[in-house]
Parts: sequence; structure tokens; C-alpha cells
Amino acid sequence: MTQSATAESTLPGVPGRQQDDGPATDVVGRPLPDFPEPPPRSTHGPARIVAMCNQKGGVGKTTTTINLGAALAEYGRRVLLVDFDPQGAASVGVGISPHELDLSVYNLIMDRDVELSDVVRTTAVEGLDVVPANIDLSAAEVQLVGEVARESILSRALRPALADYDVILVDCQPSLGLLTVNALTAAHGVLIPLECEFFALRGVALLVETIDKVKDRLNPDLEVDGILPTMFDSRTLHSREVVQRVHEAFGDTLLHTVIGRTVKFPDASVAAEPITAYAPTHRGASAYRQLARELVARGSTS
Repeated sequence: MTQSATAESTLPGVPGRQQDDGPATDVVGRPLPDFPEPPPRSTHGPARIVAMCNQKGGVGKTTTTINLGAALAEYGRRVLLVDFDPQGAASVGVGISPHELDLSVYNLIMDRDVELSDVVRTTAVEGLDVVPANIDLSAAEVQLVGEVARESILSRALRPALADYDVILVDCQPSLGLLTVNALTAAHGVLIPLECEFFALRGVALLVETIDKVKDRLNPDLEVDGILPTMFDSRTLHSREVVQRVHEAFGDTLLHTVIGRTVKFPDASVAAEPITAYAPTHRGASAYRQLARELVARGSTS
């Protein structure tokens, strides 16, 4: 996988590029480590829960949730996607119609008679399951207000999955409301997809402040696993400057992996497949495989 990731990165400055004057570097000039392919696992669990979080919409949260999950499954991990956005985009992206669901994540968190096993659906990707969502989840934001320990509802609901999966990825809605706080309370780590655009930078400080508050008051074990630049266009100085600013502000919290802008991602969404299945040799698929290897190497996933 490492070889193909290098071969398929043909744009200058994109991670995996072997520069003419020395070893490969990432977008901000750091040496690019050789992230090895993770060894297969003989057993599964306990799962690490990772919240995919950014209050700005359209930054690649759902795309990253689906494709990172599929890449980890390729490496033999058992992965559970939790669609925690009332739009249900992650569910659609793995081939499930939100309008045809009898049970969804809404029922899981609001109905004590519904168990996780009642809601989990398999996908076409081996090792990748999903807890789907639909518009019903939008009502939960209001209904949870009166619940006891309202911030920990999702954490309790996901507890039975910890022994069966290696990674649980929670696709959050684009807000910092009660549903997102539930995801952060349940999570061990947060992955922040960040569009390579200056307006996207403005909300990161607010998001990090929210993460710090949840860590201080609700979940002391919560960590930021990394900031992932998305929609990167190597042809523009603008994209490079945004990534450089993130590195200056957050240091090595910025991941080496960068997700480039490509029409293949929306094409794969229309086909209801991860890009690793839809276009397995495309550089977008290679980028998500590299992201999976990098997170495993960092200890952010098992």
C-alpha cells in the first residue's frame, strides 16, 4: 500500500511525493514518515471511539468518516460508523436509504427498549458496519434537554460495541449542540477535518475551546487525534497558506496526510461506495489509506 500511495501522488507537495532534492516531505515541509501497513489483528476490541467533528459544514466530515472507515477495514480492522447527523449522509454514502429505516440511531438513544444490535446494519465493505440516521435525529436535540445525564446518552448506547469493534467513527452534525457534545463525551479522540480555505480556519479555535470544556467537565480522557486538511488544491497558494497557518497554530496536531480536492469523492458518494471500492487506485483512495496508517502509527486507532 505504501508503494502505491507514493506512486499515485503526482502533484508536487502532496504527501508521498519524492522530491528531486531529497526525501519526501509533507505540505509544510516536514519529513514524511513511512507509515507501515498495520499488521492484521487476531482479536478485536476494545474499540477506540473517534468523533469526526467540525461545526462548519461541507468540510469533508462524512467523506472522511466513510473512507477512513473503509480503509481501516481493508487493513483488517472491525469498524463501526455511527451516523450522528440528521441529514443521514453517512448512511446514504454506504448504501442505506434513511427514508426506509425502521430503527435508527435516534431510537437507540431515545428508546431504552432498543439495543445496539437492533440498529446496526452491515455494508458492502467487509468489516464495516453502520448505525444509520435519518431526520428523526433532529428531534433528539430538544428531547435530550430534559434527560438525566443528557451528555452521556450516546456513550451508554455504544458501550456494548466496545468489545466487538476496533474503531468506532462518529460522524457529527455541523454544529456544537447537544448531539455533538454527546459524541465528544463518548469519544476517546477527535479528528478535525479542515477545509483548506481561510474562512474554515476561523471556527477551529471555537471548536478546540469546546473540546477543552468537554475534556474538563465531562470526559477527561478526550484527546485531539489530529487536524486533517481536506479539499487541498496544490495549484493554489491559498491552500498551502492555510495549511501553513494551521501548522503554526497547532504544531504536530496537524496530520501529515492531506486530502486533495477531486471529483472522484462526489462520484463515489453518488455510487454509495467508499472511494477505496469505487476507484481503488485513485490518489484519493491512497490518501485515505495513508490516513488510516498514520492514525494507527500515532496510536489514534488500534
